[in-house]
Amino acid sequence: MDPVLVLGAKVIDGRPRPLLEERLAKAMDVVDSADIIVSGRGEAEAMAQWLVDNGFPRERIVVEPRATSTNENLENARALVPDAERFIVVTNNFHVLRTRVWAWHLDIPVQVIGAGTPNDDRIYNYTRELGALPHSISRVVWRRFKRWLKEPMDWTA
Repeated sequence: MDPVLVLGAKVIDGRPRPLLEERLAKAMDVVDSADIIVSGRGEAEAMAQWLVDNGFPRERIVVEPRATSTNENLENARALVPDAERFIVVTNNFHVLRTRVWAWHLDIPVQVIGAGTPNDDRIYNYTRELGALPHSISRVVWRRFKRWLKEPMDWTA
């Protein structure tokens, strides 16, 4: 049973916006008997309440309230369920590739499922992703470069 991880997104007045509701609804569609992990600072409790309000059992919801970014969502979920063989990660379709980049870098096995993006949110989010994806890739490259610098060199080879 792979846990389902729903990445957080903006909430207003303690309620998920339609973009986040798409993620939560998709998570309910794909979950089998596993738990759903809701992740995000200032978002996770609202996400959990939405799931409960829509019929998902509270005892199968794991709240991760600290993450502030895609990579932290993944890292914190891994810390909560370290023995999971993989995570089913639910995000919106515009965010799938960036999520895969971070999961690859963090060596966290995932299946990423893209939920729909409401029409009112498409232009903003796809435009934002044009900058966010290269930014994340450059952060991954930088982290891997720093790791490579710290590795001991074998000068005998």
